Amino acid sequence: MAGSYVIIILVMAISMYVQWRLKSKFEEYSQVGLSNGMSGREIAEKMLRDSNIFDVRVVSVEGQLTDHYNPQDKTVNLSPDVFHGRSVSAAAVASHECGHAVQHATAYQWLKFRSQMVPFLSISSRYMQWVILGGVLLLNTTPIPLAIGVALFAVTTLFSFITLPVEYDASNRALAWIQNNRIVNEREYVMAADALKWAARTYLVAAIGSLATLLYYVSLLMGRRD
Repeated sequence: MAGSYVIIILVMAISMYVQWRLKSKFEEYSQVGLSNGMSGREIAEKMLRDSNIFDVRVVSVEGQLTDHYNPQDKTVNLSPDVFHGRSVSAAAVASHECGHAVQHATAYQWLKFRSQMVPFLSISSRYMQWVILGGVLLLNTTPIPLAIGVALFAVTTLFSFITLPVEYDASNRALAWIQNNRIVNEREYVMAADALKWAARTYLVAAIGSLATLLYYVSLLMGRRD
């Protein structure tokens, strides 16, 4: 069991490092102005138009790194720094979120699969921690509660891994578009790719962390001991 704790702590440390690198990269590239002078909002709107998407709105939302695409109301939500920003970071984030809008418009299979899981995930996440806690406390009496908790946690782990191709594909679409349409020059493209690379790594580390935690609970259920 000590080995499981070591793995979980290691994953947490890596996650903190990746989050720090992501924040520092976006702060660094937010200081680099785009040679074309376009704002994140203008870039997002152009990418949508170029992709023949006319039913998606680009709006500003409060917060930092709160950028996301909402398929329910078809909105590309950009934080103020991205919405108004005219930097490499703003271009990278705005085009990435529009990448999700393009996925939605083209019925990208992994995005559809992830969206179908959301209702069940919201229910399982609400009760999962309590079921697992009860399962651990009752493990010597009955394994059933922990088995249910493990099953619920497995769904969240699966969701984390399904998110990976969705995020990587959105970044690939974004980078291809900003390069092909000369939104960025060669130097700016390298920076945008670097920023999105670190953003993708946060999802990768989260998925690995979820898997490590799942395996720990499975080891408890199976009665394994280090």
